[in-house]
Amino acid sequence: MPLYLFLFVFVAVNFKRNWWWWIVLFLCTVALTDMVGTRIFKHSFERLRPCNDPAVAASVRLLLKNCAGGYSFISNHAANHFGLATFFHFTLRRYMPGWTWVAYLWAFSIGYAQVYVGIHYPLDVVAGALLGMLFGLFMAMFFNRKFGFVNFDTEPTVSR
Repeated sequence: MPLYLFLFVFVAVNFKRNWWWWIVLFLCTVALTDMVGTRIFKHSFERLRPCNDPAVAASVRLLLKNCAGGYSFISNHAANHFGLATFFHFTLRRYMPGWTWVAYLWAFSIGYAQVYVGIHYPLDVVAGALLGMLFGLFMAMFFNRKFGFVNFDTEPTVSR
């Protein structure tokens, strides 16, 4: 959460126009990936988490106190973070060349952790990442077409 709060402040301070729309669409990306992941994928597939599946639970190394409830396919954490990374990358890569890829490293580490602690299968994370990237790209394209950032803190001033 502190990372995303930092991004909100960074965008608000450095972009004088349309920063509010960037934050709104950033949050909409999370909302869309989360709703689609839960309401369409998880409730349609009803795949048990590895730590809850009797067929594999004995061989899963659960690193949490107890297994999470709900279903496994797809990983909403992966969908949310890859969606945000994609939105961040495609809206700010012009202004922060080389740095927007760090968001994908962050998203990858979140996805890897979900498998590592035993609450998701690798395919859950891959499918979540793909869903997130699709929504992140869609929302970034919408933002760039409709609003976009003119320039990084160097918008022209009108002198009279």
